[in-house]
Amino acid sequence: MFRTILARSLGMIGLTAILAAPMAWAQDAPPVRVRGTIERVDGSIYVVKARDGAELKLTLADNPQIAGIVKASLSDIKQGVFVGVTAMPQADGSMSALEVHIFAEAMRGTGEGHYPWDLRPQSTMTNGNVEQIATAVDGRTLTMKYKDGEKKIFVPADTPIVAYVQGDKSDLKPGVKVFIVAAKQPDGTLQGRAWRVGRDGVTPPM
Repeated sequence: MFRTILARSLGMIGLTAILAAPMAWAQDAPPVRVRGTIERVDGSIYVVKARDGAELKLTLADNPQIAGIVKASLSDIKQGVFVGVTAMPQADGSMSALEVHIFAEAMRGTGEGHYPWDLRPQSTMTNGNVEQIATAVDGRTLTMKYKDGEKKIFVPADTPIVAYVQGDKSDLKPGVKVFIVAAKQPDGTLQGRAWRVGRDGVTPPM
């Protein structure tokens, strides 16, 4: 089912603009990453209950980037696809994935590189092209190449895996799980610029 939805998304005009990387905004101000559930919508204000219990109020940016997040599987990770992997360093120096998200081809290059992430202490994010896949009994090892180098990351068989599809404002409704890249405004409010919205009960794992 994920492939059908993704194929339709790739044919839609403006996919790149809608789903483009939020990383470019880092030059404006440090991003604020919000993980939680939309509780209610009050006019132009989206009230989000964060995972830590805090209630946050966000507005939409003028041209918000909204993407749906759908469930995918390990078999959907193919050689040559562009993926993002949140991982943890292991005692032996290897990397083990916490989650994988598969980008639409139009999103290739999104956040490319290897850098610290805030899902857990010491977690990292690696966005790159899957160069090789080695199959193991309990998962797969991905060799990922990006502009500054490459990483080998083991993906356990039970790792959450999701894919991006096109979304719009109609996805932003009470009860949905969201991951939002926001910018703090001078008045202290948050402006949501990139919204990743879980579809069919999916919680964005990033």
